[in-house]
Amino acid sequence: MFTHVRVGSTDPAASIAFYDATFAALGVSGQHKEGIHAMYGAPGGGLFMVGPPADGEPACHANGGTVGFTAASPEQVDAWHAAGLAKGGTCEGAPGPRPYGDMPMYGAYLRDPVGNKLCAFWIGSGE
Repeated sequence: MFTHVRVGSTDPAASIAFYDATFAALGVSGQHKEGIHAMYGAPGGGLFMVGPPADGEPACHANGGTVGFTAASPEQVDAWHAAGLAKGGTCEGAPGPRPYGDMPMYGAYLRDPVGNKLCAFWIGSGE
């Protein structure tokens, strides 16, 4: 559906440390370029990227925007949230069940060190 999602950062070192930890909790590795840009994902799939804006203007986060990541289990959501808090993120919604429809869902929300809003969700089969 998409090739990539990119968020800006005013503190690339803090952002890369945060995303290295949170993506590791989800079983995803990253690549770094020049210590100020990073991308995470697999070849042929959608990528998540972080770094300073290309136009040199200050980075800012989307008002009302959230980037969501898939987790394989509720335990992986918990690990993602804990890793993010340990690397300078702030809680925007503690891990737990989410009543968003008929399928069982478990999720958590964070803001990264520069304010981008993120979530990780496990969505059960409903069986």
